[in-house]
Amino acid sequence: MEIATNDRLIHRNARIGQITSIVGLLVLAGGMFISFTRPEMFSISLVALLVGFGLSQIGIYFGNRWGRHPRPDEVLNAALKGLDGRYSLYHYTTPTSHLLVGPSGVWVLMPRQQAGKITYDENKKRWRQKGGNLYLKIFAQENLGRPDLEVGSEIHAISSYLEEHLDEEKMPDVQAALIMTNEKCEVDAVNAPSPTMEVRQLKDFIRKTAKGKPISLDLVREIQNSFGRED
Repeated sequence: MEIATNDRLIHRNARIGQITSIVGLLVLAGGMFISFTRPEMFSISLVALLVGFGLSQIGIYFGNRWGRHPRPDEVLNAALKGLDGRYSLYHYTTPTSHLLVGPSGVWVLMPRQQAGKITYDENKKRWRQKGGNLYLKIFAQENLGRPDLEVGSEIHAISSYLEEHLDEEKMPDVQAALIMTNEKCEVDAVNAPSPTMEVRQLKDFIRKTAKGKPISLDLVREIQNSFGRED
């Protein structure tokens, strides 16, 4: 498997995460100091606390993706290790963050690191996260959110790119999968709108997909070449 990674972007964003986190903590500390020592300046301390919390959340966002090891790209690399040379894995080098191209098709990979049990309620069309560390949920981890709403935009971005580089009759179906990378995560989302799985299941899933509905090697190579792979 060939792996392409935008290391420059990773290093830049990791630095942004570090700086933002430090500044956020300093602003939070300043807000708390003002609230205790100058109660008449409550409005200023409140603004400082809100700004500090916002900056810390931005720091968490950048830190989780680019500053913490193993990073999402490193986890995906390890999970897919062993796929043969027909596959290419792209990190931050295509219109989506993580993309796998090979006989199994074109797959947008969406890693999430939440712990606990992840379920999907088909009737209410809602994701739920049960268990996990409450402190981490609030202060050190992003919410799971609505990944199903992100899927459409990610698929559209890749499809639009491929439409510019492939003939219409060659256009493959672009698919997406939600990958839970935390070892303490359990997934029960059979009815989710997109395949959702624990990271340890990913490689077997990709291999089974390739056996079920493979795309031609010529098309695989053409797609990979459009992203800069040279054979």
